[in-house]
Amino acid sequence: MVLLKSEVVLKAGDKAPDFDLLGIDNMKHELLEYKDYKGLLVVFMCNHCPYVQAKINALIEVYNKFKDEIAIIGINSNDPTNYPDDSFENMKKFAKEKGIKFTYLVDETQQIAKRYGAVCTPDPFLFDQDRKLIFHGRIDNAMKPEDVATEKTMILNIEKFLNGKKIERDFVPSMGCSIKWKSQQT
Repeated sequence: MVLLKSEVVLKAGDKAPDFDLLGIDNMKHELLEYKDYKGLLVVFMCNHCPYVQAKINALIEVYNKFKDEIAIIGINSNDPTNYPDDSFENMKKFAKEKGIKFTYLVDETQQIAKRYGAVCTPDPFLFDQDRKLIFHGRIDNAMKPEDVATEKTMILNIEKFLNGKKIERDFVPSMGCSIKWKSQQT
């Protein structure tokens, strides 16, 4: 397991890169279909990473709290060749086992992760209604899987955004396993 912190590629104010990806519902999803939401949270994640597994309940909490105002999209960019736990079929099983109700997509080409600058799992990006980046960073302040969160960073930032308040820090690195890139990066 390679441990990484998220990096800044997209900067505050940058537009969300578009995508057209297959979801675990066997339907294609694109950025435009979420246009009616006040915000958008894109989280690069996978099934096998202990950091994602430690945050899945926090992500479900975010979804349950804000599902009518913020679209939440999980994207798995891991190469399942060497990580079969992250295969499309296992994404479906993982979502069912964990009770994931938000959209969960597969990025088979890994191009979407590269466009966003995602490097680890989880790597969350929060966008406003115009799909401009307002926060890139951690879900909470528990930085290791065994840590207990004392601050719900993403929930606090979404609440600030929805209440018209400024998010003071637009980047607070997340930490997790590296995205498992295909051996031939393009």
